[in-house]
Amino acid sequence: MSRVQRQAVGELLRVSPIADDLARRFEHAGFSLALVGGSVRDALLGRLGNDLDFTTDARPEDILRIVRPWADAVWDVGIAFGTVGCLKAAPAEVGSATGAKDYQLEITTYRSEAYDRSSRKPDVRYGDSLEDDLRRRDFTVNAMAVALPRREFVDPHQGLEDLGRRVLRTPGTPEESFSDDPLRMMRAARFTAQLDFSVAEPVRKAMVDMADRIEIVSAERVRDELNKLLLGDHPRKGISLLVETGLADRVLPEVPALRLERDEHHRHKDVYEHSITVLEQAIDLEEGGERDLILRLAALLHDIGKPRTRRFEDDGRVSFHHHEVVGAKMTKQRLSKLKYPNEIIKDVSRLVELHLRFHGYGTGEWTDSAVRRYVRDAGSLLGRLHKLTRSDCTTRNKRKAQALSRAYDSLEERIERLKEQEELDAIRPDLNGNEIMEILGIGPGPEIGKAYRYLLELRLEEGPQDRDTAAAALKEWWSRQGR
Repeated sequence: MSRVQRQAVGELLRVSPIADDLARRFEHAGFSLALVGGSVRDALLGRLGNDLDFTTDARPEDILRIVRPWADAVWDVGIAFGTVGCLKAAPAEVGSATGAKDYQLEITTYRSEAYDRSSRKPDVRYGDSLEDDLRRRDFTVNAMAVALPRREFVDPHQGLEDLGRRVLRTPGTPEESFSDDPLRMMRAARFTAQLDFSVAEPVRKAMVDMADRIEIVSAERVRDELNKLLLGDHPRKGISLLVETGLADRVLPEVPALRLERDEHHRHKDVYEHSITVLEQAIDLEEGGERDLILRLAALLHDIGKPRTRRFEDDGRVSFHHHEVVGAKMTKQRLSKLKYPNEIIKDVSRLVELHLRFHGYGTGEWTDSAVRRYVRDAGSLLGRLHKLTRSDCTTRNKRKAQALSRAYDSLEERIERLKEQEELDAIRPDLNGNEIMEILGIGPGPEIGKAYRYLLELRLEEGPQDRDTAAAALKEWWSRQGR
C-alpha cells in the first residue's frame, strides 16, 4: 500500500465506526457498499469532512429499508435520481476524540445517466457493478472507491495518479462524459477553483467544442456550480477557465464582455483583469474564515456596466458615466436568470449600485448629512460596502493607493463617530406617525407619509433634533403645503 493510500485509510479510520457499521448492515441485507467519489478524493488529500458519499447495488427502496432504523434522520428528496440522504450522530467515543458531531451521508444506487438533446433532466438508469458506476463518474479523481467493510481501494481509471498530478481527466472520452451531463463542464471549472487543479488538454478542447451544450442544463444547477466556484480558494482559475472555453459566454456573458480592448493611449485599465483582482482583494478582507457569496458576486460584477457605457471623449479620455447604475440593472437581470434568491439579487445589485459612491468623498469634505445618507443607503450592507470599496482600489501607484486608503479610513472614522452620537444604524425621523398626526391635527392618510419623508430628510441633513424643534419644522413645512 502506498503512502497516499495509507493516508487515505488513516482518514477513513476516523469515520470507520459510522462507515463500517453502515456497510455491515448493507452486507447483512445482501448488498455491497463503497465510499466513493469526492469522499475518497478528499480522504487522499487529507481533507475528508463529515459529508460522506456512498454507492451501492441496493435499489433506493432497499436503501430506505436499511437506513431508516439506523439513521437519526432520513430524507428522500433525491430518490428520483437514486439517492437517499441521512443524518447520523457520531458515536460518543468518536465525538469526544475528534470533536465530530453529525455525519451527512448520501447513498446512491449504481447508476448511469444521459441527457438527450432537448432535455434539461437526466435519464437515470441503474447500473450493475461498482466498476460500471465509476466509469460514469465525471472525472478520474472522483472515480475512485473504497469497498467496505474490507476497505479495498478501487481505482480502475488511474485517478490516484491524476490526483498526484492535480489534473482533471475523464474516465472515458470527454465528449462522452460531457454529452452524458453537460454540467460536468461547469464542474471542471469549479474543481479548478476549489482544489487548484488544472484540466487535461482533451478536456479543455471538449469544453470549447461543446460549450453550447450547457444551455440545456437548468439555471439552478448552473447557479449552484457557479456558487461553489466563487466560494473556492482559487476562483480566478475557475472563472478564467469558463471565459477561455466560451462557457462564460453562455452562463455569465457579462464577465467575458469586460475584456475591453484598451484605447490607443492605454488610459484605462483592463476591466476584466481589474474585476478579478477586486474579487481576490475582497476575499482577503473576509473575516473569521467566513466565505461571503454576496461580497464575492458584487466584486466580480461591480463593473459589468462599463462596456455599455464606454465613451471616447474628445480629449482622448475614456469615460464610463453611470456605469454603476447600468451595472446594477444588469446584475439584477443576470442573477434573476440564474434563479438566485431575491434577497441575494437585491443585496448584490445594491452593492454594485453603491460601489462608486465613496469616490465623491474626495479629500474628506463630505458634510455630516452626506455621511448619514451613505450609511442610510447602504443599510445592512455597510460592512460589505466598506470591503468592496477598499477592494476596488487596484492602482499600482502607491501614493494614490495610500491616499485612497487614508480617505476611506477617514470616512469610516466619521461614520463611527456619528454612530456614537446619533445611532446611525437606526436613522428615523425625530417624530413618529402618531406624533405627526397629533401635531398637525389630521388623521391617517397619504399626508402622513409625506410628512414622515420630510422629517427623515431633515434628520439626515441636520442630525437629531429635540421634539419641540422637530415639531416647529413640521408645522412650517405643513404651512408651505398650503394647509
